[in-house]
Amino acid sequence: MKYASTRSIDQTKTVSAAQAIKQGLADDGGLFMPLEIPSLGMDEILALKDKTYVDRAVYVLSKFLDDYTEEELRRDCEAAYGETKFPGGAAPCVSIDGRIYALELWHGPTCAFKDMALQIMPRLLCRALDKTGEKRDAMILVATSGDTGKAALEGYCDVDRIKIKVFYPVDGVSRVQKLQMATQGGSNVDVCAIHGNFDDAQTGVKKIFSDAAIAKTLDGEGVFLSSANSINWGRLAPQIVYYVSAYCDLLKSGAVKPGEAIDVCVPTGNFGNIFAAYIAKSMGLPIEKLICASNRNNVLTDFLRDGVYDRNRKFYTTMSPSMDILISSNLERLLYVLAGAEKTAGYMRALSQDGRYEIDAETKAKIGENFLGYFCDEELTKATIRDAFDQNGYLCDTHTAVGLAAAKQYIAEHGGDRKIVLASTASPYKFANDVYTALTGKKAADELAALSALAAYTHTEIPAPLAGIDTRPVRFTKTIDASDMPADVLAFAK
Repeated sequence: MKYASTRSIDQTKTVSAAQAIKQGLADDGGLFMPLEIPSLGMDEILALKDKTYVDRAVYVLSKFLDDYTEEELRRDCEAAYGETKFPGGAAPCVSIDGRIYALELWHGPTCAFKDMALQIMPRLLCRALDKTGEKRDAMILVATSGDTGKAALEGYCDVDRIKIKVFYPVDGVSRVQKLQMATQGGSNVDVCAIHGNFDDAQTGVKKIFSDAAIAKTLDGEGVFLSSANSINWGRLAPQIVYYVSAYCDLLKSGAVKPGEAIDVCVPTGNFGNIFAAYIAKSMGLPIEKLICASNRNNVLTDFLRDGVYDRNRKFYTTMSPSMDILISSNLERLLYVLAGAEKTAGYMRALSQDGRYEIDAETKAKIGENFLGYFCDEELTKATIRDAFDQNGYLCDTHTAVGLAAAKQYIAEHGGDRKIVLASTASPYKFANDVYTALTGKKAADELAALSALAAYTHTEIPAPLAGIDTRPVRFTKTIDASDMPADVLAFAK
């Protein structure tokens, strides 16, 4: 399995899976994609139906990471998805109302779906250093809108030969998310807030990656940069697994018959999670429609409807902050698959120069065959949280509520009776105050008091990773301007 850049017209310039994972971004600024998507037949899916999540992950990942041995993948998957990291099992599929099933991706160590990839990605990267003969140490550079940062910190904490530096928007994450990052242990980690929003942080990180002078300075320190964001293939590939696993679980429970199509709904900002579902569909998983759910920052909804991607719009800070994004990096991978590298490179140049691009009619039609976009404002988010709990006894966080609202808009518009797998991306306790307010109309004294208030009101337990978070020592308090990010990275490298 060979990988090429989404922007490279010369598709003979390829790298191995290990090289793609080690490098993160391609040399031309593009993202790595496999030259072909492997197939997954119904006979294979049926064989996985009664297997564990670890077994399913090993099988699916082996199709993409064929320079890793099955033994290596099994060892890494067992360490990532075993009982220690995911008590009770990873990625259960829970019925909300008989048609919509929540694929709960948040039962890991940081209570967010990012754990599903970021528990295994550090292990894949460590192996990649050896497989590629890399003598330098890696520095993971992360921009986060809340969940990726903590999940990456947790995954890479005290891993040999790797440092990790996380940037987040100072006013763009919840207090619980901020405390999760600020109290992170480990001798190889650093966390810094920036003035600005997530797009400022992500743009700053991308500029650092593409700066030859910084790369040369770091090389002198025996360090090279890599990424834990979903722009890294080692982060995206594990996400494909849980859509396959969800279908297996629906088969096992009798909710669907072999070959019966489902729809998938994903609340998304950076487009990585829903693109992983698209790859699963391309492999042969019976997925009909991919429902892309956005919050008030509905740049993706507009793009899917009119073919124009325009980030020149007002940015909103919402109660679903992990989706407060106006530059959806993984959309580049979809454009590459459907339009080719030359057009994709042109679109990305236009986005960089003008903040917008418009796709051609043929590409728009191809996207429309697979994707539909819906969005949800703040009031509908709150109403959806309340209705899900009052009517179905299901407690969801703000991001999952955006997805649930989109799924219901889709049903109202298209009808039908296909089962819908909804990616449930975070524990409701990560956004306890907003969830509590949506349910009761009241606000707790602060986000930490909201944890106990939500538990008392719903008769549910605070997840262990969040219990007592306010008693842990705060290690990281620095806030800088986005323009100072390069200097901060170089200082950390030393």
